[in-house]
Amino acid sequence: MPNGSDPGAEPVPGYAEWRKGVAGVLAKARKVDAAEFGDEPERLLDVSTYDGLTVAPLYTRRDELPEAPLPGEFPFVRGGDPTRDVHRGWYVTARFDGSDAAAVNEEILGGLDNGVSSVWLGVGERGVPVADLPRALRGLLFELAPLALDAGADASAATAQLFSILDGYEATERGDIQVSLGISPLTSQFNGTTHADLDTAVTLAQQAVARPETIRALTVCGVAVHNAGASDAQELGAAIAAGLEYLRALTAAGVPVSDALGQLVFRFAATDDQFGTIAKFRAARRLWARVAHELGAPGAGNAPQWAVTSAPMMSQRDPWVNMLRTTLAAFGAGVGGADLVTVLPFDSALPAGELDVSRAFSQRMARNTQLLLLEESHLGHVQDPGAGSWYVESATDALAAKAWEFMQELEAAGGFRAALDSGLLAERVGETRAWRDRDVAHRKTSVTGVNEFPNLAETPLSEAAREPATVARYGAAFEALRNRSDAYLAAHGRRPKAVLIPLGPVAEHNVRVTFTANVLASGGIETTNPGVLELSGIGAAATESGASVAVLCGSDGRYATEAAAAAEQLRGAGVTTVLLAGPEKAVAEVPDAQRPDGYLTARMDAVAALSGLLEKLGA
Repeated sequence: MPNGSDPGAEPVPGYAEWRKGVAGVLAKARKVDAAEFGDEPERLLDVSTYDGLTVAPLYTRRDELPEAPLPGEFPFVRGGDPTRDVHRGWYVTARFDGSDAAAVNEEILGGLDNGVSSVWLGVGERGVPVADLPRALRGLLFELAPLALDAGADASAATAQLFSILDGYEATERGDIQVSLGISPLTSQFNGTTHADLDTAVTLAQQAVARPETIRALTVCGVAVHNAGASDAQELGAAIAAGLEYLRALTAAGVPVSDALGQLVFRFAATDDQFGTIAKFRAARRLWARVAHELGAPGAGNAPQWAVTSAPMMSQRDPWVNMLRTTLAAFGAGVGGADLVTVLPFDSALPAGELDVSRAFSQRMARNTQLLLLEESHLGHVQDPGAGSWYVESATDALAAKAWEFMQELEAAGGFRAALDSGLLAERVGETRAWRDRDVAHRKTSVTGVNEFPNLAETPLSEAAREPATVARYGAAFEALRNRSDAYLAAHGRRPKAVLIPLGPVAEHNVRVTFTANVLASGGIETTNPGVLELSGIGAAATESGASVAVLCGSDGRYATEAAAAAEQLRGAGVTTVLLAGPEKAVAEVPDAQRPDGYLTARMDAVAALSGLLEKLGA
C-alpha cells in the first residue's frame, strides 16, 4: 500500500458511482425507488452456478487474490510444463476406433499429416482387434505423438501387445515415448461400461512403472460423471476421490507414492461455458497437487490433463450449432491449460451418416477447430493467459474449494467405491441433473436450436436417432417432443398446428407473437399467423387455419378488454383449446367461463405444457 494512503479507502476508484448507476437502472426497470436495493444493489445481478457458486456482475481489485506460482511449480495451477513447446501448444488428440487395422492405420497417418498430434485408439471390443494392433500402429513415431489406448475388458491383452511393439521400437530417448493405457475400472463402473478390474489395473500399472518409457496405466475419467449430469465441482470431486482409490490400491501393492502418482491421467469434460471450463482445469490441478502434497510427494502432483468436449451439451437438432459449442469448449480447455484436447465431431450425437456428410468431414471439422485456435489464434503461445484475471482467479479458487468439499463427502462415505455402491454418488449427480433439466424445461437455460430458435424445416430424424441417449443431453426432453412431431408428420403429412391470433397493432403484439411461435416450434408445433385482425374477423381466421389450438397474442391492456370476446369467437369457430401468451393476471377481471384454457409464459415448464398440447393434437 502506498505511503500515506487510507487503509479504509475504497480500492477501486469510481466503484461507488458504478454501484449508484446499477441501482438507478434496476429502479427504472422495476419501477421502484433505488433506495429499496440497499447498500449493494449489484447483488441482485449475481448468478449462481449448479455448484451454488456466485458469479458476480463485475470483478475488480476488491476480488484480487495472491498471484499463483509460475507454470511447472507447485501447486501447478498455472500449468505443469514450464517449457511447453509454444509451436505445438496442447496435443490435438483424435480418436480412431475402426475394426479394420489397415484402414485405421491409414486414418491415423492421414490425421497426423493434417494436424493431429496425439492418437486415441480403440482396441479389442472397442476397435482394432488386439492381434492387429501392430498393423494399426505401423509408421507411428511414438516419441513424437503420444498414444492412448481404450481397450475396455481387453486392456491386459492390449497392453501386452503394445509392450511387445515398444520392445521392438528404436528410440534415442525412451522417456520421450508417452503412452496412456487408458484403464479406468472405477469410473467405468459408474457409467456401466466394461473394463478391466482394479486388480488387473494395479498389475498393469506395476509393469508400466518398470518400463523405460513414460507410461501411465490409469485414467481417472471425470467425463463419465459429467455425462451423467454432474456439475463441475461434482466432476472434479468425484475424480479426485477415484484418484485416491487408485493410489491406495497401488501403494497397498507396494508401489512407491511418487511412482503411484505417476500412473494417473485425468480426463475432464470441456463445455461451452468457456470461463467455467478455464476455472475447472486450473482448479483440478490445484486439487491433485494438494493430494500429492498431503502424501509427501508434491513434485509428483502434476498429472496430465486430457480435455474431451462435452457430449451432454451436443444437440441432435440443428447439430451444426455444435461446431460453435465445441469451439468454445476447446478454447476454454486450451486456455485452462489442458495437456491434450479431443473435440467430438459436431454430429456425434447422431448415428453415423444421419446428416449425409462423411465421417471424414466431421472429423476434419473437429480437428480444424483446434488447429484454428492453435495456428491462427496462437492460443498455445501463452501459458495460462487467464492468470491474474480477477474473475478467473476467483472462480478457480471457489470451484476448487467446492470440489474438495464434495470429495470429502465421498471420502466420509467410505471413498469412491463405497459412494458408488451405496448410490450416494449417483444420487448427488442425479439431483444436479434434475435441477439442470428443470432449468432447460423452463427455458431458463437456453439450448440454441432446441428450446430456443428451433428450425422446424429440418429433415426429420431417423428411427435410429430417436433411441434414448446414453448421456444426459441437455436438450433431450425437447428433442423427444420434436420426435413426436416427426412421427405425426410421417403419419399425417403435416406437423401438429396452432394458429396465432394477434390482438391490436403490430407494436403491441409482435413480441408475444415471436415468443409464442418460438416456444411452440421447440415442441414441434407449427404455427400460422393471419396477421393483424379486426376483432370481428378472429373466428373466420381460425376456421380458415383449420387449427384446433389457438393462442391469443397481445398486450396485457388489450387482453383486459378483448380476450373474452376473442376466446368466445374462437370457441364458436370450433377451436377446442384457447391459450393466452402472457400471465393469468392479465385476465383477472374476465369471468372464469370466458377465460383462456391456459397461459404461455416465459418461465413456464415448457416441456410439460408442450407435451400436453401435442397430446391434444394427437401427437
